[in-house]
Amino acid sequence: MKTQELFKVLEQNQDKSLLFEYAPNLLVGANYHITEVKHLAIDSVDCGAQVDTWKETIIQLWESPNELGKTEYMSVYKALAILNKVGKMKSYDLDAEVKFEYSNATFHTAQLFVNDFEIRGNNLLVKLAIEKTDCKAKELCGVPEPTEAASKETEVCCSPDGNCC
Repeated sequence: MKTQELFKVLEQNQDKSLLFEYAPNLLVGANYHITEVKHLAIDSVDCGAQVDTWKETIIQLWESPNELGKTEYMSVYKALAILNKVGKMKSYDLDAEVKFEYSNATFHTAQLFVNDFEIRGNNLLVKLAIEKTDCKAKELCGVPEPTEAASKETEVCCSPDGNCC
């Protein structure tokens, strides 16, 4: 999701509570705060010697240990006010991909992309997901795209009855 798309969803749902699902059926605690907004410009070189650049907006969510029993989630209105204040200090690239940085005691720190969102009653639920690492230069590096047949061959080969190892 692009930063401008997130703002549009937030603007259309200001009367709702803002919840984040960081893994299937697991919600960021109601005690979360927006603690940092990062405006990143990525300048990279992949394993195929291809250069690439892009921008990201990363919004950090942190659960306050001082508010462990909190049950009311932040309103979309308040979150939007925080993000708008940031935008007045440091302009957003509205075409930048937006991600949320989050961790808790049982979930490692990760930058999660917005997979989807839905309205559930008086809540705006932002569904986050991990993005697996990948080779961006598969064709240049001779890395074949995985196929269903290749996966089955690997399973047979690497099973206890397989012929490798």
